[in-house]
This record gives sequence, C-alpha cells and structure tokens, in this order.
Amino acid sequence: MAEVMTDLGMKEILSQFGIEEVNNGASTGGHWFNTRGEKIDSVSPVDGNVIASVKSATEVDYEAVVLKAGEAFKEWRKWTAPARGEVVRQLATKLREYKEPLGKLVSYEMGKSYQEGLGEVQEMIDICDFAVGLSRQLHGLTMHSERPGHRMYEQYHPRGIVGIISAFNFPVAVWNWNTALAWVCGDVCVWKPSEKAPLTALACQQITKEVFDANRVPEGVSGLVIGGADLGILMSNDARIPLVSATGSTRMGKAVSAAVGARLGTSLLELGGNNAIIITPTADLKIVLPGAVFGAVGTGGQRCTSTRRLIIHEDVYDTFVSAIVNAYPQLKVGNPLDENNHVGPLIDKDAVEMYLSALERAKAEGGNILVEGGVYEGEGYESGCYVKPAIVEAENTYDIVQHETFAPILYIMKYSGSVENAIAIQNNVPQGLSSAIMTNSLKESEAFLACTGSDCGIANVNIGTSGAEIGGAFGGEKETGGGRESGSDAWKVYMRRQTNTINYTDSLPLAQGIKFEL
Repeated sequence: MAEVMTDLGMKEILSQFGIEEVNNGASTGGHWFNTRGEKIDSVSPVDGNVIASVKSATEVDYEAVVLKAGEAFKEWRKWTAPARGEVVRQLATKLREYKEPLGKLVSYEMGKSYQEGLGEVQEMIDICDFAVGLSRQLHGLTMHSERPGHRMYEQYHPRGIVGIISAFNFPVAVWNWNTALAWVCGDVCVWKPSEKAPLTALACQQITKEVFDANRVPEGVSGLVIGGADLGILMSNDARIPLVSATGSTRMGKAVSAAVGARLGTSLLELGGNNAIIITPTADLKIVLPGAVFGAVGTGGQRCTSTRRLIIHEDVYDTFVSAIVNAYPQLKVGNPLDENNHVGPLIDKDAVEMYLSALERAKAEGGNILVEGGVYEGEGYESGCYVKPAIVEAENTYDIVQHETFAPILYIMKYSGSVENAIAIQNNVPQGLSSAIMTNSLKESEAFLACTGSDCGIANVNIGTSGAEIGGAFGGEKETGGGRESGSDAWKVYMRRQTNTINYTDSLPLAQGIKFEL
C-alpha cells in the first residue's frame, strides 16, 4: 500500500479533502464507487515520492456514472438558470476557503510553482464569478417575420451531458472553465482528468460535493472517472454525450474529433500551441524581457500558451539576445513550493526524455545552443525531473521547431525588413493558439491584429503569450483545434440553439409567399 506523503504539510492537506492512501476513482458526486481498476500512483515530480494512489474506473464504473448523469440532467435542466448560478456562486466561495491548500496540492502533484498553483485556483474562482453573472444573461434573439401575425425568436437550451477530458498542466482550472459554464447552462458533466494528476481531481470533487449537498443538487450533475485513455475513448464514442471538451495534444485531439464527429456529436478542442513573440525595433526591453522569460519558463514550459519562439528584428537582435542570455542564469530551478524558485520540475521522466530528445534534434538540424540545457542532479533534485531552461538559435523551418515540445526550450530567430515578414514567420507553423508582438509602433500593432496579421486565436500587444484572463474566449486555430472556452460568448457551445416561430392569427400563410390550398 502506498504511503501518503507527510512532508510539506501535505498529509494535513490531503486529509482536508478526504484523500486517503488508496482512493476510488469514480464518483457521481454523491456516491463513490468501489472501483477495481488498475491502481494509479500519483508521483510528485517535486521529490519523486508517491503522494497517494487511486484505483482507476472500469467500463462498468463509467457506465454507472453516465447513467446517473443522464438521470440528473432531467431534473437539473428544470432548475432556473439563476438558481443554478447561485450554486456556482457558493462554489466560488468554497474555493476561496480552499485556495491555499488546493493551490499547494496542484503545485506538489503537478510541479508548477506555488504562486502558479494559487493562480490556477484563482482562475476557478474567476470563472465561477463570470458564470454567476452569465446565469441571468443566457440571451436569445428576436427577429421580424415576413409573415403577418407571426413572431420569431431564438432561444438556447441545455445540451445534456458534457464530457470533459483535461490535461495535467492545468489539472483543476480547465475542468472548472467547462463546468461553471455548463452548470449554469443546465448541463451535467462527467470529467476524465489526467491520470498524471488524479488527486487534484479528487479534491475538486470533494469541494463540489460540499456545495452540491448543501443545495440538494441532483446526484450525477458532477461525475468523475479517473483512468487512462480507454475512458477517453469510451467518452468520445458515447452517443449519450452530445459535447466532449478535450484539452491535450494535437494527436489526442484528432482522435477525439474523429470519434465524436463520426457520431455527429460536437467536440470542443484546446490542443497544442507553438507560440511566438515578435520583437520589433521599437520594443521596450523592460517589457520584453520579463514577458519572454516568464512565457518560456513558467510552469516549466508546460503551458499550451508557453512562448516557444522569439522572432527578433535584426536591428535589435544582438541587444536582446545578449539580455535574455544573461537573464537565464538568474533563474532559480527547484522545489516549486519554495517561493524563491522560478521554475519547478517537468511532470515526469518521460517529459524529461522528450526535452532531451528535442535539444538533440535541434542541434542535429543546425541549431546553435545559446543557453545549455540538461538535467539537474544532486540534493533537491532526486526526482530526476528538474531540467535547465535552454535557448537555441534556430530557423523556423527546422522540423523540431514546427512541433510543440512541452518543456522550457526557447527558439530564437531573426527577421529583417517589415513586420509583415515577422508575421509570416510566426504564422508558418501548424499550430495557432497564442501570439504576441512587442512594439511601440501603432502601425505595426495594427498590422499584427489585422485579418492579414496573426492567424492565432489569441493575439497580444506588449504582453506575452501566456496568462490569459477568463473574460475573453480562450482557444486557437489550425491544429490547436478551433475551440473556445471561458469568457465572452463561449457559453453557447454548451447549449443547443432553437428557432421558434409563433402564429397568432386565424390563417396559415406560408413562407416565401408559397400558396397551398385544399
């Protein structure tokens, strides 16, 4: 039996969430199943210790959770949207109470810095607050009918069960991006979290249960199944789930999209990024440097919005390259729960191998290593998951540069001439999530934001590529999947749209002036 980690106050934190040495991996919100699947050890990349274990859900468990979700939907959809919003408001309050322990658990289980762990929980709070206001604004449209005595309007209804497949790098926030909106829309949710971060999922389910029980929310509105890719395959092929929201690699997203599309369901995809910052001659170095460094090394380079490429104008190339190369030795890599450290570990040793392989491929293709990479060894690095943030001078056409590596590797390249040349380089990758330009030129910033500019779902001026706010719709184009989550009108994907026409006369005129008489 795995031993619960006792250092760093983790034992006390786990007890707050009812997490034991070995846990069950399926829940309907009100009931935990005695799951009998393969045991999953949650190994912290911070120190390599097993935190606790989860017995994964089986196909039988999955079926029971989905059935209960379907039953719950029949009742939950009848609640008024403001009543559902009140439940989500209380969830935000509860998350505020648990912000520190949940943020610490996120940091310890996933490896991101404690500050970023707290920030992730704050994202959950923010999206709940957003959803509460939204619960009174699920607007449709009215329009004039061409037929006299007729009224037309559009309204939105809940879809039903929303399947959520989330990734390890944001183990709690992305789940809540989906659930907060889905719940106020009247949907119910079944969540398959990453098996690399199962304990944060258990914690979220327990927090939600406290609120839902107090409000007598139907059991099944918040379902959870923990396990491997087989559960994601079941979910993607399940015709009872009209919407599957999946966050992860492009490879995974293509498989989900194909399965969901084959049954004419809807998929909401948030996939890979290959994000660039364009640095123009007028850029302010005081802004550029922290934006580029945080974008490249934050969360150990394991964000879908991490900065992968810097495209620098030749006039300022040497100046900026010198500045960032000199900045990297100041980065402190170590235990992410120590707030003096900037960078924590990668999620596991497989990620370390991909990092090392990417550096070797970059060298083989002709890349010039400006800041050496490598794996840290010795005291404090026993997990083997701590790597050195690296900088490589490269060409955008290199095969390795065209692919996303979830690690702190930053590729630097030069452009000459107009900003349009830089934009062309930026856009010349398969992914299209986040992008940024550093400039004090109005013309350059507007060119970047024009329809002929950045082809990404997110385009920023004088800020980095990562750190999106929940108020705007989040997502990207091309191999990023085309999905939109979080703010703006992203709520519409969680609802089905219906057009209504009402005839309040004693006759039956037909559209387009068609005559049909008996």
